[in-house]
Amino acid sequence: MKIFADLHVHIGKARNKPVKITASKDLTLEKILTTAYLEKGLNVIGIVDAASPLVLDEIIDIIKKGELVELDKGGYLYKNSVILFLGSELETLEKNGVAHSLVFFPKIIEMIGFSKIMEKYIKNINLSSQKASINARELLKIVEDMGGVLIPAHVFTPHKSFYACYNRLLFAFENCFDRIKFIELGLSADSFLADHLRELEEKVFLSNSDAHSLEKIGREFNEFYAKDVNDINFETIFHEKEIRITANFGLNPKLGKYHRTRCENCGFIAESEPPVTYCPVCKNNKVTVGVLDRVYLLKDKEYNKPAVRPPYFYNYPLELIPGIGKKTKKLLLDKFHSEINVMHLVEIKEIEKNFGKKIAEKISKVREGKLDLISGGGGIYGKLIID
Repeated sequence: MKIFADLHVHIGKARNKPVKITASKDLTLEKILTTAYLEKGLNVIGIVDAASPLVLDEIIDIIKKGELVELDKGGYLYKNSVILFLGSELETLEKNGVAHSLVFFPKIIEMIGFSKIMEKYIKNINLSSQKASINARELLKIVEDMGGVLIPAHVFTPHKSFYACYNRLLFAFENCFDRIKFIELGLSADSFLADHLRELEEKVFLSNSDAHSLEKIGREFNEFYAKDVNDINFETIFHEKEIRITANFGLNPKLGKYHRTRCENCGFIAESEPPVTYCPVCKNNKVTVGVLDRVYLLKDKEYNKPAVRPPYFYNYPLELIPGIGKKTKKLLLDKFHSEINVMHLVEIKEIEKNFGKKIAEKISKVREGKLDLISGGGGIYGKLIID
């Protein structure tokens, strides 16, 4: 069977106190899990603020109520519907700035121990994505010693990523680089871009939402293979020798808010061939270099798909499609049960039968890529246009 997993979702509030300051207060653990399964069609969710004692207390309460059941090989089953993995996003001190990593642990006992250790390096452990006074290699050792896994997060973004700090990911992890199995691409990149770097050829790419609101959950996700639902756990997802990921689904990178270089003075967003490293309009060098432009500065080979690389499919959330408002979206989800079903699985003729030709044509054009995209950059999302 196919399972769908979004492994980067933030908690906005726990114990009625803020966790991720920039996230919606509606992002509570139970709302996340319910939305993931009932609206988005996801089977697995990774929350990345579980090192916060506020979040840990809520998880313990839900376990005590019997709504979260610990799996023998790691992970938690919520109300027999969706599997939860416990993760934490951290910011480490690197050579030329700071970089984010995701870390995951099989069970809450390890996450509690990790939280206590990180209190030594973080000023406020209750808050999300806090700066730790260690580097990535030091963090990796702590995580591996406790049976966890570390994943470099949104590796190409111009702020707080490894490729913003280093020209090669290898320079960050040095002799530990071969122990990094997964790489998170981020919203402004895809497999086609990342496979311009030779050092990433054997890494497994993950496409996750980095959701800061309920609506953004599942805008990027991963497809894994499993024999059945009992075959999904921490070991099978993160630690088996043969990774079962069969596809990545993500936004077209043009829709990401850091895809192209943007001038911080006049707001110009590059459209010409990459790399663009200055503003041709006001001749200003104060620009935020885009992911596409940064990759072209770093690339050491032309694109060719490694034999082990699964396909990458573009995913366009319903909220981005012009002419499909909240009311229509709700009706589509009520009928077809999830956003993944609507955008990827239900036959177009079924959508037309229930919602008419106009709605069906919009979704069909999006599925087939018959649309125009305006690239985002410098913190501004791109736009989707359908004739």
